[in-house]
Parts: sequence; C-alpha cells; structure tokens
Amino acid sequence: MAGRIEKQIVVAGSGPAGMIAALALAADGRAVTLVGPAASENDQRTTALMMPAIGFLEELGVWDAVSPEAAPLATMRIVDATRRLIRSPTVTFHAGEIGETAFGYNMPNTVLNRVLSDAVNAEGRIRRILSPAAGYTHAADHVAVETEDGQKLVAELLVACDGRASPGRDAAGIRARRWNYPQTAVVLSFAHTLDHENISTEFHTEDGPFTQVPLPGRRSSLVWVANPALADRLMALDPAALGSHVEERMHSMLGKITVETRQQAWPLSGLVPTAFAANRTVLVGEAAHVFPPIGAQGLNLGIRDVETLLKALEADPDDAGSDHVTRAYDRLRRPDVLARTGSVDALNRSLLTGFLPAQVARSVGLELLRSFAPLRGFFMREGMRPGSGFGSILPLRSSKAGRQ
Repeated sequence: MAGRIEKQIVVAGSGPAGMIAALALAADGRAVTLVGPAASENDQRTTALMMPAIGFLEELGVWDAVSPEAAPLATMRIVDATRRLIRSPTVTFHAGEIGETAFGYNMPNTVLNRVLSDAVNAEGRIRRILSPAAGYTHAADHVAVETEDGQKLVAELLVACDGRASPGRDAAGIRARRWNYPQTAVVLSFAHTLDHENISTEFHTEDGPFTQVPLPGRRSSLVWVANPALADRLMALDPAALGSHVEERMHSMLGKITVETRQQAWPLSGLVPTAFAANRTVLVGEAAHVFPPIGAQGLNLGIRDVETLLKALEADPDDAGSDHVTRAYDRLRRPDVLARTGSVDALNRSLLTGFLPAQVARSVGLELLRSFAPLRGFFMREGMRPGSGFGSILPLRSSKAGRQ
C-alpha cells in the first residue's frame, strides 16, 4: 500500500499512558506515530506512582524533570472513619518495613503531562499528530487509521490508549463490561499549616475513601469520594467553606487548610474488556481497565501494560501486530488486570454495604494486616508490583529447606 511505513506502530490517545507507550516503543527502536490532542492543562488531579513505575520513567529519561515537583510516599495509613457498629482498626504501612525509603511519589498531572509531552516532541522516532483518530479500517496485515484532520496512516499494530470510551477498542471488535458506582470523586489540592511528614492517609467512609496524598512542602492533594448529592454540595462551595469541610473531615490533623485549586468532580465507574488485545490492537490504560481511585493503581497498571507490550512484541520480531503478539499480550495482562480490578471493586463495595458479615470480614482482614508483620510486608510488596510479595517469601522457604 502506498505510503506505508515499515514496522510503524500507531498509538491512539495522547494522555500519560499514550505518551509513555510512545516513548517506550521508540526507545525499543520502533517507528511510532502518536495520535491525539495535547493533554488538558486544567486537570487538577495528581498521580501516585509506585517505585517500579518510577523506575520505568527513569529508564525513559523523564523522571529527573518530574521529581522536583513530586513528593515521596513514605507511609500509607488506612483509617476507618465510618460510624458503623463494626469498625476496622487503623493500619499503617511503612516503606522502611520492606527496605524501601518510599512506596512511590505523588505528582500533579499537569507536571507529568508537560514533561512527557516535551520528551515526545524531542524523540526523533515519534511522529506526533495533534488530531484524534476519526476511524479505523482493519485488514489482515495492517490497521488503516484516519485522523480528524484527514491524515491517513497504516500500522502493523494499533495501541489503543484512547480512554474508557475507546473507539480503537470498539473498532477491533472487543466488547467491554461496564458498570457505574453511586459515587463521585471530588479532587483538589490544598495547603496546610502542619507537615504531612510524607504520610498519605486514606479515611474510609460510608460513601467511599477520602484520601490525602502528600505534595512537596506543606501541601497535599485530595480525592474525596462522595455520594452524588454530597459531591454536588462540595462543588458549590467557595474555597474557604470547602477548606473548612476538608479540615473537619481530617480532624484537623494537618492544621489549617487552604484550598489552592478549583475542585473538580469525576463520576466513578468500572470497566473490564472481554480481551486485552485482538485484531492487531492492544489495549493500554483506561481502554483496558477502569476502577475507583483506591490504592494508587490506575496509571501504575497502565505502565505495566506498556512493559508487558514490550515483552509481547518479542513473540514476533517480524510483525508487531501478529496473532502471536496480541495473544501473548492478552495472556500476560489478564491475571494482573482482573486481580486488581476485582480487589479494588470488592474493597470499594465493602465500604458501601451495610451488610454486617461484610463489615466483619473487612475488619478481620485489616486487623490481620495491622498485627501480622509478614502479611503486611507481603501486602505492601504486592501493592507495588504483582508477584514481588511471593518473591520475598520463596527465598525464605528455600533457605529454610537448605538448612534442613
């Protein structure tokens, strides 16, 4: 076909997952076209990345530009702030328990997007088209992509990073199971008079988690998951009144609160596709998984998507979009994505339910984490990277066996 670029990969969607995918593929020696408009500069959310994801950003050469505006997460704490009959104990996770100085870092989305965009623009192997994809045509040996501004591309592989509505996923014939939660996440950033000491606190309420995450200095970001009626009231408050509500909900643990950004609301939903790759298309980021903002999993999972894509491409050095590659990607991503989606969904629903046995089970589980250090260590390692918790146990078993 005229104009075809050999071994070209088209990445549809230019949010952080799409830009990271394009940079990683370019670093792997691939010719990449990144399709999609620049990320919004009005996104007031922050992103918490665990250390394995930070290591991947270091490999891509972008972390040094992000790190001055990121804060380490040295301690993570879960506090039961419900008023129910069965309440769970407070559980505190220290990174030092597993030999780490921090679990990860929290950074503003605007900072991360700016640094990634600059890196994309500086990478010679990436062609950037600041127009979204308008349509896809699938053939046996390629995917034809047409952009809204009329440009036509031919790709061996389409990497769909185009969000939860993902036209790329739909065009590949991949169906998705979707559901909604009776919750809205209200996000903002605020200053406070007391040091956060690099501690992130997740208050569990009847509406969902209320999570404070450190930013550099005496500043933090907040994800307040609320029922829609409360979210509407929070959205209508001026900064002073909103700051008072935040301070009250946090029991003044960080002192006087001053809201710094305009609050934004994001209705919560969930999504799991029937396959993670098919028809020369792989799903990355929210095209592949959507769930509530609990446990700092979102973009961390998206970065693992990209890491897995690089491994899957080894299945066929001659054709990046062959069935060998898409089947390998689907097989490798399925356990991680389904496990994370299921665990976050279960935890979120356990907060919403008034069913007493569910409250007891949640309380017992958190008490075990609080009182049993090996289990807590396993949980912390698994939260950072799947399989690392088991990896910390197996060497111990092997060394015991060797001494017998």
